[in-house]
Amino acid sequence: MVPFDPEHPTPGEPSEPSAPSMPGPPVAPVEAAGPPPAPRLSPILAISITLVVVLAGAALFMSGYTTGRQAASDPGTPASDTEAFQPFWDTYHMINDRYAGGEVDRSILVQGAIRGLIDSLGDPYSAYLTSEEYRQSLQGISGQFEGIGAEIRARATDGTDDCSPLGATCRLVVTRPIPGSPAESAGVRAEDVVLLVDGASIDGLTVAEAVERIRGPKGTVVTLTIERGAQAPIEIAITRDVVQQQEVESEVLADGTVGYLRVSGFSDAAADQVVVALTDYLAAGRTDLILDVRGNPGGYVTAARKIASQFIASGPVFWEQDAQGGQVATEALTDGIATDPKIRLVVLVDGGSASASEIVAGALQDAQRATLVGQQSFGKGTVQQWQELTGEGGAFKLTIARWLTPDKRWIHGVGLTPDVVVTLPDPLPAGTDPTLEKALEVFGRSAGTGMERLAA
Repeated sequence: MVPFDPEHPTPGEPSEPSAPSMPGPPVAPVEAAGPPPAPRLSPILAISITLVVVLAGAALFMSGYTTGRQAASDPGTPASDTEAFQPFWDTYHMINDRYAGGEVDRSILVQGAIRGLIDSLGDPYSAYLTSEEYRQSLQGISGQFEGIGAEIRARATDGTDDCSPLGATCRLVVTRPIPGSPAESAGVRAEDVVLLVDGASIDGLTVAEAVERIRGPKGTVVTLTIERGAQAPIEIAITRDVVQQQEVESEVLADGTVGYLRVSGFSDAAADQVVVALTDYLAAGRTDLILDVRGNPGGYVTAARKIASQFIASGPVFWEQDAQGGQVATEALTDGIATDPKIRLVVLVDGGSASASEIVAGALQDAQRATLVGQQSFGKGTVQQWQELTGEGGAFKLTIARWLTPDKRWIHGVGLTPDVVVTLPDPLPAGTDPTLEKALEVFGRSAGTGMERLAA
């Protein structure tokens, strides 16, 4: 299922690291990964696999190191690095002074230089982003986006999902408007078929391309032409706004005896939603709980810490190890509401569970507070620091540390091994969920007939 408007997820404060030349961070978001990336990712792809994001201001090059004549032409170059940087400055000055192919945009030159520096590391988790890409990435990991707030997918006329491209036999269908969103307020309903966007056909587009047309800045208006059942098409004008994604789904299973939470992201709002759902479960006397982080690429580490702390009374949630080998623990918060050992917990993981998801699952496994069920997790164990550049320079992220589980396991490139491994059949029969079924077996229960959706 694809959100109508956001550019998907995916961290807070494993601690608050800073490189020697970078001021200490006021905020530390954590974002996480998808499938193993190619050695060199584009910035847009790289953002889905970020781990720790720290906002800090800095100049493009280290300042305060100038010498003689070079102070005017080669600003910011330390004296000890003059020889190493000379080819760079020679190239820069030649382009700036002699290039005859057209007007030179210095900001583009600078951004290209930064991108080249980061790309040369060959690290898929370090990347440069333009100011717009940076803005979008921060929106994504916060669980917020600007748009109309609806979930859609492509559906073929034979009833199968995820067809492409859109056209007469592949329709763009609203699966649900997000509660409280502009789409819901404007009257968009589940099963509505989107025919036109601002009067233009979407035939021949992919779902992602159609989403790009529908979303947009807060305060702007988009008009959707909707087909609803057998009625004549109708037009619905929607004023875009900031939308908070629903990252937590809450249900009760096994005839109301098991609380089930599916967490798709780790924004601070998601952590609050988890606490609300846990409060409801405990008030209803439910002590068997399932936390499902399958396919969850991560989010804020502050959210991961808060969620893990609901079940862990004390001790580290994870450790951070810097380039010199120093280790600092991030301790569990002290206000957890489900730390009683009588409350049993199963955590569901798979190959899409990464970063903040692995922080939570690893903490609960090491504390022997939960049984992990499913498949090997993704394995993302490095920390990235964001460096925000001045003006419209954008930002870059750089790998500056590792994170370790409470028992100081480094799961990077390996992942977490579930306590109960579930081998999935290929293909997976429609309508089945062997991993969830195994989780219920851990509790000695079956799915039952009771399933009730709760507000989270």
